Amino acid sequence: MLTRCRPGVLLLLLAVVLFSLPVEAVTLPIKAKSAILMEAQTGEVLYEHNADEKLPIASVTKIMTMALALEALRNQKVTMDDVIVGSYLAKSMGGTQIWLEEGEQMSLRDMLYAVAVGSANDCAVAIAEYLAGSVESFVAIMNERAAELGMTNTHFVNPTGLDAPDHYSTARDVAILSRYALTLPHLTTLTSTWEYWVRKGTPQEVWLTTFNKLIKQYPGCDGLKTGYTSKAGYCLSATASRDGLRLIAVVLGASTAQNRTDSIKALLDYGFQMYKSEKLVTKGEPLGEVKVLHGLADKVEIVSGDDLVYPVKRGESLDLTKEIRVPEYVEAPINTGEELGEIVFKDAAGNVVAKTPIIAQSGVERAGFGKIVGQTMRQMLKALFFRN
Repeated sequence: MLTRCRPGVLLLLLAVVLFSLPVEAVTLPIKAKSAILMEAQTGEVLYEHNADEKLPIASVTKIMTMALALEALRNQKVTMDDVIVGSYLAKSMGGTQIWLEEGEQMSLRDMLYAVAVGSANDCAVAIAEYLAGSVESFVAIMNERAAELGMTNTHFVNPTGLDAPDHYSTARDVAILSRYALTLPHLTTLTSTWEYWVRKGTPQEVWLTTFNKLIKQYPGCDGLKTGYTSKAGYCLSATASRDGLRLIAVVLGASTAQNRTDSIKALLDYGFQMYKSEKLVTKGEPLGEVKVLHGLADKVEIVSGDDLVYPVKRGESLDLTKEIRVPEYVEAPINTGEELGEIVFKDAAGNVVAKTPIIAQSGVERAGFGKIVGQTMRQMLKALFFRN
């Protein structure tokens, strides 16, 4: 006799089955050529499907364009209020755009929002020209940064993602890029924006709404970038965060926007259902002290510089060893928050899987000449008379 199961019971049974399978044996309903699911803190891959196939990535390319602009902001080479002048080349881009005119002036802030929300090709080119002097120079920087990040199967030809020969990447490389971009200031502020106006209040005003509808459809989603061309199909690098666990899901080469959305949701659902975040270190957690040379104080308290979490499969225990790496002495002056070392976590094989800075809890001023001489004499006498 057949018995009807309630939907909740079916989900529970499915979870039990998935828990019993190794990650590599799980098959998700991915409706795309390539896909990957990565935990953002550590870079651990939780699921992959043809993740190293070289494919066109359309406007997902703009994650790198935005990343280089945000690097310049972080390094104080530019400001959000810098004025960028549109060029003939930028105006000629076509595709998604804000109809930037040659000679038109616009702030870097507005252009970044136009790229993040409206995927504006004209603004991507204008930003590239402003930062590097020319698109060619900017593309060279894009490829240089890709190599530095370990994106071994990526080659950029332009900052927009418009179809071009020899412009390609992989789901794995896009996830690596996305993970790096998430460490930069302002990124999720830009990519989580649902709507944005440029030239508001003028006859040329444009209302932009994000192409990434998961921002409202999927709880915790705050980025990153969609893409579509006839050659690339529908692509998306998405990120979502819940209870301290941030995931990155990348889908390339879906045949429809719905297939792209369904595949991303399947990846993220799997990640959040099967994994939890285990807090390894809390920001500000006391870690002891380090001796100080030539300072008004002889020691400084050290603390964790940031929260650190690690993905753990539900039902499994965490097996990591912690190593605190700080020098025996540090020399004054020391600033509050100054990085003095790092906390490193290793797996059973000895591989470093997570780390975070160790910082000074307070500052220590440098001592005057007399105190330094006195400290030096005491150390010499101690070394002379108290040898082991």
